[in-house]
Amino acid sequence: MLKEFKNFIMTGNVIEFAVAVIMAGAVGLVVNGFVADIVMPVVGHFAGGIDFAEMKVVLDEAVVAADGSVTSPENAIRWGAWVNTIVNLLIVGFVMFLIVKAYNKTKAPEPEAAPAGPTAEELLTEIRDALKK
Repeated sequence: MLKEFKNFIMTGNVIEFAVAVIMAGAVGLVVNGFVADIVMPVVGHFAGGIDFAEMKVVLDEAVVAADGSVTSPENAIRWGAWVNTIVNLLIVGFVMFLIVKAYNKTKAPEPEAAPAGPTAEELLTEIRDALKK
């Protein structure tokens, strides 16, 4: 029974899925680094030197005690981080689209079925009709 279970688990689809998950994680890390370190600084430059990761709407200011310790942290809507996430999503989606498109091109197209010829009965009918003439 263990052998059957092992054969079931180690089928090609499960291994391909595991490789896809690992590769998606790696591609995600690469794209996150690309967005954070390359794309967003360029976008910020053209937007007037804005760092979108720091953009936020402060709802409640942080309360700082006399000794400098924070007694109540800042409460803010970090919409700039959300913009970074949207840009990241668009780039990841585009990269995955390109990968799937390239993968689909590598697949061999299925050969088209040859046109079906006449059946034996149709051939016999044609022969009979030709002999009657």
